[in-house]
Amino acid sequence: MADARVNMTGKELWAQLPHSPDAYPQKLDLVRGLVLVIGFSAEGYRAASFLDDRILAPATQGGWLPLARVAEAASGIRDPRPLHFIFHTGHVGSTLLSRLLDETGAVLPLREPLPLRSLAEAHDVLQEPESLLSESGFNAALDTTLRLWARGYDWTRAVVVKATSSAGRMAIPLLESRPESRAICLNLQPEPYLATLLAGQNSADDLRAHGPGRIRRLLARRGKPPEALHRLSSGELAALGWLVETASQEDAMRRFPERVLAVDFEAFLGAVSEYMDRIVTHFGLPRDERYLAGIAASPVLRRYSKAPERHYSPEDRDRQLQESRRDNAAEIRKGLAWIDRHAG
Repeated sequence: MADARVNMTGKELWAQLPHSPDAYPQKLDLVRGLVLVIGFSAEGYRAASFLDDRILAPATQGGWLPLARVAEAASGIRDPRPLHFIFHTGHVGSTLLSRLLDETGAVLPLREPLPLRSLAEAHDVLQEPESLLSESGFNAALDTTLRLWARGYDWTRAVVVKATSSAGRMAIPLLESRPESRAICLNLQPEPYLATLLAGQNSADDLRAHGPGRIRRLLARRGKPPEALHRLSSGELAALGWLVETASQEDAMRRFPERVLAVDFEAFLGAVSEYMDRIVTHFGLPRDERYLAGIAASPVLRRYSKAPERHYSPEDRDRQLQESRRDNAAEIRKGLAWIDRHAG
């Protein structure tokens, strides 16, 4: 995209920022103090499983704008919508839950927005010498982001942000920043979680990639180092993920017991209508009896939520779990033993 075109569309999108989610802050560069704002749409939000670079295409219009100018535009937002969150431990149905909320016709979904990752990384070092931001600078960037996320369309009754699994460590700062916000913490018990993670084709690489950050977070809690990352087996790496992300959820539930609702994904699958009733009520959405009566038969439940073109039903999941329990029995045992050693 030529610079002139970026500058032109950037100006247009900056003018839209206070008024419409069609101007979307896709990326936050805290080193340069810039925000990538792109043109988007209600249909794009609903279709996207991830609001990362996979939504960018050659035809995407947008431009990098100074964070200060974006903050100025955000301060002019009127009629913000209630802003809520889904936190999860990863591979526990968070995208499915987000898509079922889409079916209400009242929710604008933000699935795994990249700026949340940038803010989480900045928050990790906020009190350290290497922090690029002062506390006030961080709070200003967070406030700007939350203001922009709270924009809605005419039909939007609430905006629900589905975080990445590791961004669950931001639950307390986010909920402190917005006292009216509520959250769901979605999880599984350790054994089905390990079986689920170890069934994935790319799980080993994904677990290793998240490993360094999770080891650091565990070290911050324990005050003494666990085993070195390179010594952990795949089952133990999965156990590390469950333990650290579950601990972040429990922190949020203790801090905000009335505002955070814990949901076990296996229990959810066994009583979809009942749980969606609780979740819709928790988020203050309109309670539609027709929606609640039909949601357990929604086609969404029979598609793979991250790639809806693929068939994937609860029965498929059950078969996959049984195969994983058979094929990965030794690693599941190692992971459960690792949790027993470190959970205290």
